[in-house]
Amino acid sequence: MRKARVIAFYLPQFHPIPENDENWGKGFTEWTNVANAKPLWRGHHQPRIPKDLGFYDLRLQETRIAQAEMARDAGVEGFMYWHYWFGEGRMLLEKPAEWVLADGKPDLPICFGWANHEWSTATWTKGVKNKERKMIAEMKYLGTEDNKLHFDYCLPFFKDNRYITVEGKPLFIIYDPKGFKGLREFMDEWRNLAKENGLKGIYFVGLWVSDADSFANMMNLGFDGLIRSGRQTAEERMAPNKFITRLKRSMAERLNMCTLVFDYSKIMSKMHFEENRIENCYPLICPGYDCTSRRGKKARIYKDPTPQAFQGHVHQTLEYIKDKDFEHKLIFLDSWNEWGEGNYMEPDTKWGHSYLDALKSEILY
Repeated sequence: MRKARVIAFYLPQFHPIPENDENWGKGFTEWTNVANAKPLWRGHHQPRIPKDLGFYDLRLQETRIAQAEMARDAGVEGFMYWHYWFGEGRMLLEKPAEWVLADGKPDLPICFGWANHEWSTATWTKGVKNKERKMIAEMKYLGTEDNKLHFDYCLPFFKDNRYITVEGKPLFIIYDPKGFKGLREFMDEWRNLAKENGLKGIYFVGLWVSDADSFANMMNLGFDGLIRSGRQTAEERMAPNKFITRLKRSMAERLNMCTLVFDYSKIMSKMHFEENRIENCYPLICPGYDCTSRRGKKARIYKDPTPQAFQGHVHQTLEYIKDKDFEHKLIFLDSWNEWGEGNYMEPDTKWGHSYLDALKSEILY
């Protein structure tokens, strides 16, 4: 028995694709960056080295099955695959989800989160200046015809009995609501298409990332629910004086020092929001963050994370959802396998299964 419905963000990047080969070299995946990361101070946990699953390749069904078994054992209900649709049928990193659909394995539930942002040469690697940035895939919002094309692609997933639902409707998450041109029209059209195809509708959830927006204003965009994605808000609250913050970062850059370092426990303490008690406002939990492998000394780093601190974070989060109906006791886990962000649950050589055990001890009865 689970105390909550934990949905883990899942990055389907760990296999070669032509776009990565062309821009970063044959066989590139983010493991290339992860393995080459260097510690920025004594005791800094870099590089991050995977343990049980190794430097895996998602083309292998055995890997996908092992991930699912590991997640289920820790109390995770399912994976939210990041979904990259750029318009006119162009996609990236779509194959792992397609393999799961075609194989019927693993049986762990999945859903999609549309990562509606561009891809450029700054996506995976550090040190790319604006003038050197090369566009790989532009994000296009093309209206009704493309919306239907996109829906038709997703429909077989929605109809699969493993697809995650809320209120009987397929769950679909939007990464960047504010940057989405024609968002309400898109959601209205998809809801109609869903009903025409025998579904109850679509349960749309948007990421709410900043105090600059209110719950009411975000819901007015047309969502069924929101994920209170609190890292940006927590960082803003850690450094309320923007002028002093910019000054400190400018000085650190001149001295060639790290500019965005926060204490993990303090950041997590500011990621508990009263809005998460609302039935359709969903909290987000985070085991850590350190994108040194992507950004070097310009990385955002949450220092001194521990499984014990993460467990405390999960325990506190459960307090905010305890009075909800189980259908809405959703907690989103950011992330399952974002190794390049130092933001993952999979075992590494330092902590082993400790993060998984911490989650399991809080989520499972």
